[in-house]
Amino acid sequence: MPPTSSPARPQTAQGPFAHALAGLLDVLLPARCAGCGADRTQLCAACRNALATARPGPTALPWVHAAAPYADPVRQLLLAHKERGALRLAGPLGEALARAVRSSLGPRAGLAPLLLVPMPSARAAVRARGHDPTLRLAGAAARSLRRAGVDARAASLLRHTRPVADQAGLTAAERRRNLHGALTVLPRADCRLTGRQPVLVDDLVTTGASLAEAARALAAAGLPPKAAATVAAAVPHRRAATAPSGPDGPRRPRPG
Repeated sequence: MPPTSSPARPQTAQGPFAHALAGLLDVLLPARCAGCGADRTQLCAACRNALATARPGPTALPWVHAAAPYADPVRQLLLAHKERGALRLAGPLGEALARAVRSSLGPRAGLAPLLLVPMPSARAAVRARGHDPTLRLAGAAARSLRRAGVDARAASLLRHTRPVADQAGLTAAERRRNLHGALTVLPRADCRLTGRQPVLVDDLVTTGASLAEAARALAAAGLPPKAAATVAAAVPHRRAATAPSGPDGPRRPRPG
């Protein structure tokens, strides 16, 4: 999500009035659980447990790990945070994303400082929502990792170079064509990565086209990401027999 000022600084959420209003309503209005609709709580114990106990692992795109499948209640929690301004959900969702980050790195987790690079949102979408949900989740995940003793921070390094069509209804091939060349790395972003392992993060992976384009843009700038992690996956939550290109180029079919 591209910053509006100096490219050397992490982006902050836009729409401060909308952000503040959403946060105030979130606290003051009687809430129903965003996951299941239970009364008087934004996140009930059962839905919190479902999110906290989901087992992170590789998706059908082995270089992308997700904390959980894109199914209720996780689906409803992500939608509430992203589209309805349920900002307090960023904490538990960020913890799930942090677990996916650690899963994506495997034994490498914690060996080097991490920089979580969120997928950028269009500026119009950030203005309409009053906050940048993916950047917020990246920040929450970084804080969760630091609490676990992993040196991690989040910063927006990517921006759009051109408008792209709505992805809804597009096939995987159409999404790749729609997105190819649509992202670039902010000037001087390499100084943010000195000594840090870049990991792409997002709320959801579907075909993987967006993450692949982000990986291409970072690699073209000499900053190839080590892995990618998301809260949820709409692609199969398992390792596939064959896999499309990842951050380091085409993957070979796995035997069997």
